[in-house]
Amino acid sequence: MPLKNINIYCDESCHLENDREAVMVLGGIYCDESDVRRVSGAIRGIKDRHGVSPEFEIKWTKVSPGALSFYREIVAFFLNDPSVRFRGVLIPDKSILDHKAYEQTHDDWYYKMYYYMLRYVFSAPHAYSVYIDIKDTQGAQKTRNLHDVLCNSIHDFDHQTIRKVQQIRSHESSLLQLADLLIGAIAYENREMVGSPAKLQLIDDLKSGLGDKILTRTSSFGATKFNLLRWQPNGDAA
Repeated sequence: MPLKNINIYCDESCHLENDREAVMVLGGIYCDESDVRRVSGAIRGIKDRHGVSPEFEIKWTKVSPGALSFYREIVAFFLNDPSVRFRGVLIPDKSILDHKAYEQTHDDWYYKMYYYMLRYVFSAPHAYSVYIDIKDTQGAQKTRNLHDVLCNSIHDFDHQTIRKVQQIRSHESSLLQLADLLIGAIAYENREMVGSPAKLQLIDDLKSGLGDKILTRTSSFGATKFNLLRWQPNGDAA
């Protein structure tokens, strides 16, 4: 088996402990490092066809009726390009977490969720670079901690498998922006929101391409294009 260098672009929604949002989603878009330039170029091409600025940042919060045709083509690109895959973890209700019972902090639990998300992607003997959207001023230390946690969890003590975990700004990576879009769709569906017809159309496009329950249930292990873990506090998937 030829060795591959794989990039994973990760984002999260409502990850803070006291943000008054029950649903939390972590997710990552991943592909071979050798495909990143081609994929980024294809997304720039979609922007060009729709008269969208190359600097425009793809985000779930920006989905609107006026931009719907653009976003539908972005979703279609994800569905049809076999080199681009998604892995996510859905926490349906983080408000019921009892960190004291498990002798952990919210940050400890956050790192654990990242491990549950990424362990599905990791596969020896390949090497991985993990890129995470910058969220706050504490991000650099949290990123170093996450790198250590991930490496220790798979006994990668010399960091040969997980080469780096690095912060980047979302405007620097169209793949990170694509992760934001898919995470937003998962969160919207699980909050049972119906206020935006444009967002509901994108969700319908994803369901048509991947399966009706794809955004709410744990995927089969073999679902490599789009794989979601619905996590419960007892550690079980639902």
